[in-house]
Amino acid sequence: MTDTKQTEAIADRNRWLALYVLCAGMLMIVLDITIVNVALPSIQDDLGFTQSSLAWVVNAYLIAFGGLLLLSGRFGDILGRKSVFMAGLAVFTVASLFCGLAQTQEMLVAARFVQGVGGAMTSAVILGMIVTMFPEPREQAKAIGVYAFVASGGASVGLLAGGLLTESINWHWIFFVNIPIAAATAFMAGRLLERDKGIGFGGGADVAGAVLITGSLMLGVYTIVSPAAEHGWGSGRALGLSAVSLALLVGFVIREARTANPLIPLRIFRSRNVSGANAVQALSVAGMFGMFFLGSLYMQRVLGYSALEIGLAFIPVTVVMGTLSIRFTEPLVMRFGSKRMVVSGMTLIAAGLLLFTRVPVDGSYVRDLLAPMILLGAGAGLSFPALMSAAMSGATREDAGLASGLVNTSAQVGGALGLAVLATLSASRSDGLVEDGEATASALTSGYHLAFLIGAILVAAAIAVALAVLQPEEREQPDAADAEMAGCEPAYSEAG
Repeated sequence: MTDTKQTEAIADRNRWLALYVLCAGMLMIVLDITIVNVALPSIQDDLGFTQSSLAWVVNAYLIAFGGLLLLSGRFGDILGRKSVFMAGLAVFTVASLFCGLAQTQEMLVAARFVQGVGGAMTSAVILGMIVTMFPEPREQAKAIGVYAFVASGGASVGLLAGGLLTESINWHWIFFVNIPIAAATAFMAGRLLERDKGIGFGGGADVAGAVLITGSLMLGVYTIVSPAAEHGWGSGRALGLSAVSLALLVGFVIREARTANPLIPLRIFRSRNVSGANAVQALSVAGMFGMFFLGSLYMQRVLGYSALEIGLAFIPVTVVMGTLSIRFTEPLVMRFGSKRMVVSGMTLIAAGLLLFTRVPVDGSYVRDLLAPMILLGAGAGLSFPALMSAAMSGATREDAGLASGLVNTSAQVGGALGLAVLATLSASRSDGLVEDGEATASALTSGYHLAFLIGAILVAAAIAVALAVLQPEEREQPDAADAEMAGCEPAYSEAG
């Protein structure tokens, strides 16, 4: 009996260690999305990028990353999630080395594209592995809370890390730092993650479906980050590419509905929680992600903050988010349910964005920025873990990788779309005010106010979708849950 308990204790400890290894891999991917932004001026000076071509250091990564998340998640179900995770780590590590060694624009952009491929393969299957490792609702809620903190809070950590590395060494090290982290993650993952057997291709690989969905997503992300962002959504090129992307998506849906062996079974979208949670996430990330980018620009261009100071300014968001996600969200979700936590957290996020619409030209950090930062951190810490739990609740074990990839895809596409729209509207408002003779700082601030207001409206729309679509899940019986939360023995035996 003692040996059995020891074996169970070791297995349980290894599960939690495996969770931290998976989160380390996710943190590396999330950091790489934002860490580059701080180093862009140094990269431009060193490699001679023009202002327009510099955007491709970011866009090349985003197109590959956003375009391949859904496909990578499904391949995790088919080929085995550990296999896809390990292969993604290898691709990401090699690409990071070439990014750091890059001496030409072409080499850096190409390596960033490959890095996006590796990032998609690695991150798409992580949430699917977590929900299969932790099937019990209370443990799953806690594990997803840790993951959600890393996935959401890593953005602000990336700003700080980018400032530190760029100012203390040089921009090459924002890529070199990935190599030892990835190597350590791969070593520990090889020891701790169980080798899962995928469901296989069955009647054959759905090559046509793979081409259609990947082409649609890649083209869609490209349209968002390039022609739409540069020339506006009304431009002929943006409208034409959007139409082609939508046509490919419609073709994919028709293909998957008719083929005997679909790459992505459409049954997953029948779950109201899966479909609703992904819609809520796309809207909320669209509203909140712009805050990190435009909030950074406000601090840099209006308040005169350095890259390091901007990174430090976002620390309260990370601290509050981490404290709630890791310590408090799990018991709250178990007590009140995911739907209530999503709505409560999103309300705090909307309030924080509305406070950002009041920041002045001569703003003070403590007086004007600290309170909305805390509200945003609290809102994200409460809502995002619950949202991810809802998004995974309707997925079977065979579809967990697909559901995981879908969660990441909705976040990335929502973030890219939101940033493109908010940045474009903000710039148009500011340019118009400057032409009317208003001071640059005042015009910029007014543009940011408009973007923050639209962000709050998007989050309000996410709240409306959550209230209308998400279904309350069944929770533990009150007597058992309350007894456990109070530190008492529940009213049932371990054998029962």
